[in-house]
Amino acid sequence: MARLVILGAGVAGHTAALHARRMLGSSDEVLVVSPNSNWNWIPSNIWVGVGKMPVEKVIFPLAPVYRKKKIGFHQALALSIHPEGGEKHQRGYVVAKSTQPGSEDREEEIEYDFLINATGPKLNFAATEGLGPDSNSLSVCTAAHATETAKQLQAAIARLQAGENLRFIVGVGHGTCTCEGAAFEYTFNLDFALREAGVRDKAEVVYLTNEAQLGDFGVGGLVFTQQGYQTTSKIWTESFFRERDIHAVLGAHCTKVEPGMVHYEQLDGTTHDLSFDFAMLLPPFRGADLKAYDREGQDISDKIFNPAGFLKVDANYQAGAYENWRAADWPKTYQSPLYDNLFAAGIAFAPPHQISQPRTSPNGTVITPAPPRTGMPSGMIAKAVVETIVDRVKGNGKPAHEAPMTRIGAACVASAGMSFLGGSAASMTMNPIVPDWEAFPTTGRDLKGTSGEIGLAGHWMKHLLHVLFLYKAKAHPLWWVIPE
Repeated sequence: MARLVILGAGVAGHTAALHARRMLGSSDEVLVVSPNSNWNWIPSNIWVGVGKMPVEKVIFPLAPVYRKKKIGFHQALALSIHPEGGEKHQRGYVVAKSTQPGSEDREEEIEYDFLINATGPKLNFAATEGLGPDSNSLSVCTAAHATETAKQLQAAIARLQAGENLRFIVGVGHGTCTCEGAAFEYTFNLDFALREAGVRDKAEVVYLTNEAQLGDFGVGGLVFTQQGYQTTSKIWTESFFRERDIHAVLGAHCTKVEPGMVHYEQLDGTTHDLSFDFAMLLPPFRGADLKAYDREGQDISDKIFNPAGFLKVDANYQAGAYENWRAADWPKTYQSPLYDNLFAAGIAFAPPHQISQPRTSPNGTVITPAPPRTGMPSGMIAKAVVETIVDRVKGNGKPAHEAPMTRIGAACVASAGMSFLGGSAASMTMNPIVPDWEAFPTTGRDLKGTSGEIGLAGHWMKHLLHVLFLYKAKAHPLWWVIPE
């Protein structure tokens, strides 16, 4: 019997757990350790955050699903990894602290034969003074955050309807943020909600981003063919902003958020202040606060994790300058180079470098999007990791399965307004996710698999994805037929 322990129950962790239980034998154990009792389909938090969808539509309790599928579930926060075991453990083990009501703070030691770190991001609001729902700005990163943001939006709309003029700022709250796509989505859903309420003429909407140009999205932008002509995501996105009368502040790093005021620095080194009545600003991500220890109890965290807390895997972290980086630097198997039974999936793995060109202001401030690795690639990576583990458990002797972001594509459907008759979405595909300039020297990506379109059909697709992925996540019949 083998025991697979999975840390985290987000897109990557939950996907890994369901596939592992489906593929492994009944005598093998699959166990999930997650501090959260609910699963959250995070992409639809955007709709919750503008009051278009109740929070109950984007979350469901994990425990009943895991009971049904015979997956062990510990509602607990992982504190440390001990890959070499210890005095009381011959196998590797994890120390976790319960978050279950009534048993909070109880610690347990959970042994494993294989471990997948799918802990996802720590929302690092502390990186910018005053950032976050507990301070001076709003968020849609969690279902609870999105619910509160919707309430604040309704209050702002009431003020507009009473005759006030307000400024809305949406974007990222730090120069190294990722998830620019989520900020983009919320910006245009906000615009749509204001137009529906008949108050758009009284609202100024500002998009504040660390992208050096619109359409970067943390992936260095896209080139695609549209109606027989090549265009760029920069031109495509700029036209969208002009049509909706949304002003973009580019290359920005928030230095401080005060009540009603954002302070920021731009790539040219200048500093600015911008007042607001409503601000939804996303935080940068860190890895989970996990430590690692060897058999003697010595701290080996710096060997296992990078300085941001993400797990080092089979990537080249020594490439040096941006010009030296190659597609081959990116991980393929997501296995730790130090421990062959330790893997990472989703946001938890350490990328070898940025995808967007690194940029620094004259003051030395890094203002560049971090590499996105959420959603579709997280699910694909999680499944590949599970397939590797299943082969090893069954003694098949096959090479590790691969899902390099330099060879897999992704589709992104960014909502721009929720309505079955009047809504729209920006539908984008890219192949590969990380540009491979050796394979595709002109654009870094295959033009046949890279596209962009804006329209009502995209909204229908976005809603269909919401329905399908919740169906899949609840492990309903034939759930595995739905692709990652």
